[in-house]
Amino acid sequence: MSIQEFQALIEAIYLQRDSARGLEGTHMWFCEEVGELTRALRRGQTDELEGEFADVLAWLSTLASMSGIDLAEAAQKKYARGCPRCERTPCACA
Repeated sequence: MSIQEFQALIEAIYLQRDSARGLEGTHMWFCEEVGELTRALRRGQTDELEGEFADVLAWLSTLASMSGIDLAEAAQKKYARGCPRCERTPCACA
């Protein structure tokens, strides 16, 4: 599944409810999911990582949609040439 397809799927599933909650409330849920991912990483809970990464991506996608941002397009614009600073892959920044 592409980033655009995933973002569209998350919009179809959650955008109406998340929009009603508002950007600030939805951002708080996103931060909670990032915390859960952090905890799983810190504790070495590899069995939980896949789900936590997916949750963070889903909440990030809905925040982008609520803000009128196409994640795939934003990523393409910023990283297509490699590192945004040195434009190399891999990054050669000091």
